[in-house]
Amino acid sequence: MSGLASTIARTGLAPVSGWGGNREEGAHLLSARSQGEGGRRALLELKQINSFYGPVQAHFDLDLEVRPGQIVSLLGGNASGKSTTMKVVLGLLKPRSGQLRFDGQSILGLGTPQVIRRGIGSVPEARRLFPAMTVRENLLMGAYARNDRKAVSDDLGRMLELFPRVAERIDFQAGTLSGGEQQMVAMARALMGRPKLLCMDEPTMGLSPLYVDKVLELIARINGQGVSVFMVEQNASLALQIAHYGYVLQTGRIVLQGSARQLLADSRIRDAYLGGGDAARTAS
Repeated sequence: MSGLASTIARTGLAPVSGWGGNREEGAHLLSARSQGEGGRRALLELKQINSFYGPVQAHFDLDLEVRPGQIVSLLGGNASGKSTTMKVVLGLLKPRSGQLRFDGQSILGLGTPQVIRRGIGSVPEARRLFPAMTVRENLLMGAYARNDRKAVSDDLGRMLELFPRVAERIDFQAGTLSGGEQQMVAMARALMGRPKLLCMDEPTMGLSPLYVDKVLELIARINGQGVSVFMVEQNASLALQIAHYGYVLQTGRIVLQGSARQLLADSRIRDAYLGGGDAARTAS
């Protein structure tokens, strides 16, 4: 992508007041991390995570973090442990050892409803909408833990402004929508919970090229208004176009990490996706 304005023009997204206006400023503020200058504490932190499915180990001393205001991409091929990482964050899989902290507090051992109430929103792989319910009902399900009716109503209006295609389908059954439309509903549903961190599992999977561009642009615009994003993605080149920082996961181990710009320019990322051992042996 060549910038927010050109992407909006290319995809037909309507600019939304108050959304996506400060990404360049945010990228500047976040440069402290990639330059090793310290900065604010991590919003999400996984430290020395070792997780298992029965006797099979899925993570080996996994370390990663998401700082406030960042888009962080976790990249890797099939069976690398990406979706398992998301399960750990969301309380769907308890690691055997390690630390898991969100906003300065341990969330290790909490169930998924408690994790969501702490301020983590989930856009799961394959969207997982309620297909027989209307789009409106799906969106309101995202606010199930809230009791501020006026604010929920206001947020619903804001979601329909941010996602005009969703607004057009508001009274349709969610199961009748296209894959790209369903992805937008899933994103809006998660945002209805007012999360500090949005966790997205393979957000571009199965989408047409047009909707891939739309979804990536929306992620950048959402992040521009202060929602941090942790995104699991197979397509490195797409994910790193909008990310601030990235990790490459291979068979449960981080083999590369760095700013998105550094990773895009690093030839070793190709080795990691091809499953070779060079990335693991040479990564600093």
